[in-house]
Amino acid sequence: MVSNEGEMLGVIETAKALALALESGLDLVEVAPNERPPVCRIMDYGKFKYEQKRKASKNTKVHQTQLKEIRLRPKIGEHDIEFKMKKARDFLAHRDKVKLTVMFKGRENAHHERGRDVLNSIVADLEDIAKLEKPPGMESGRSMTAILAPK
Repeated sequence: MVSNEGEMLGVIETAKALALALESGLDLVEVAPNERPPVCRIMDYGKFKYEQKRKASKNTKVHQTQLKEIRLRPKIGEHDIEFKMKKARDFLAHRDKVKLTVMFKGRENAHHERGRDVLNSIVADLEDIAKLEKPPGMESGRSMTAILAPK
């Protein structure tokens, strides 16, 4: 038996220990029930539970969802698309959103459908682990974007 100041009181009857706890305005808390005799402490149980909860919440990490961007060009090669999709899968597996951006330069601006085809093919390949949050659309004249969120 240990008091709230940390001093050892030794083996005491349960009724006597309860009386000591009531006298000091605290609770009698069983710390090690499997020991013989069981170990108890005189302490504020509410404060003890609060501190336990705080320690438990401090240990759990909360993942902040980030928006990761993958930039593409309309004339991108097949292998490059596969490589970019692999990175997108990694981001989605880590619970991050992915913004796919196709950037147009010069004469490429006349062929927006090529950029839309590239985005639609990537979205179709990633639909097993991602849902389309924003469909492909032009943004600020020179780029087309689509946003994917993890399922």
